[in-house]
Amino acid sequence: MRIIAIIIGILLILVIAQDGFETVILPRRVARKFRLARLFYSTTWQLWSSLARKMRPNGRRGQFLSYYGPLSLLLLLAVWASGFVFSFALLQWGLNSPLHSPDTSISFATYVYMSGTTFVTLGLGDVIPLSSMGRGLVAIEAGFGLAFLALIIGYLPVIYQAFSRRETNITLLDARAGSPPGALELLKRHANSNYPDELLQFMREWEKWCADLLESHISYPVLTYYRSQHERQSWLGALTTVLDVSALALVGIENLPVKPMKFAFAVARHAAVDLAQTYGTPPIRNAKRLSSEDFVELREQLAEAGLVFKHEESAERRLAEIRSTYEPFLISLSEHLLMPLPEWVPQGERVDDWQTSAWDHFLPSTPEAIDRAMRGN
Repeated sequence: MRIIAIIIGILLILVIAQDGFETVILPRRVARKFRLARLFYSTTWQLWSSLARKMRPNGRRGQFLSYYGPLSLLLLLAVWASGFVFSFALLQWGLNSPLHSPDTSISFATYVYMSGTTFVTLGLGDVIPLSSMGRGLVAIEAGFGLAFLALIIGYLPVIYQAFSRRETNITLLDARAGSPPGALELLKRHANSNYPDELLQFMREWEKWCADLLESHISYPVLTYYRSQHERQSWLGALTTVLDVSALALVGIENLPVKPMKFAFAVARHAAVDLAQTYGTPPIRNAKRLSSEDFVELREQLAEAGLVFKHEESAERRLAEIRSTYEPFLISLSEHLLMPLPEWVPQGERVDDWQTSAWDHFLPSTPEAIDRAMRGN
């Protein structure tokens, strides 16, 4: 029995150490199916999201979902630490290490207590090993504890720096593409400015954002579950907007160069496909975001802004072909993460987040008044 405990303890230490290395230090996706962190996130997210699905899709559900990302990170670190403590306790118990303890009877709980105080480097000294083998294991465990604390100190700032970079551009998208952001609104708002130079420069910046999103979210998968500050904003909605704008450009719009948009589309689609593969969400091909009626409305609104398709007779078919290369992955991610995708044609009047405030009822300003002030009227 004690030999089995030693074998299990050694295996657990190796598995947890490898999982921590792959999750925190290794900057690439791990293709191996069985991973402790992957099992942890798949299990806990299934439980958390099942509770969220029973709530109404409002601010309360969004608030509930926003807790999962930071909380899951803390729980994962606690699982790793507990696994190390339990594993070293198994080793000490399996070796039957003699202990100096104030208790007359020494049980497995005594070994767990000694392992816990050693791992967090408390060094209380009330329970200590008497054999050289036991003291050696204590020294090794203390080293693991120090390395684990160092990983935590280094891991958390990296996570929040990546989160901050992601959210900065998403916040900037609010004024340019509406709340929630949409391709139609983005094109309409850029049509009357320095078109198309300003739009192309904007898309080049978002091309870099998509590349950073791909790198950071594959290296640190927990970022996927970190939600944006505002309810109508999300990294998935921003990624969808970039792909939708690029898709419309690839169909062909008068005076809009296609080649720069191809680069943005390639990077954004790469991010969508790889992230769907990372989280094991197969593409959903039977769902459609744009009906024929909505496409007619889309074309009419673009025409009102002076944006006309080069080949209107084949535009709908061409757009459907392009959409089929990325929308199934976005829809699967949306279903998995409970993040709604932006509509192609927004329904009803919408007010941007920057135009609203919790104190608006104390102020005489309205979204219409803000628009008039920005236009100089």
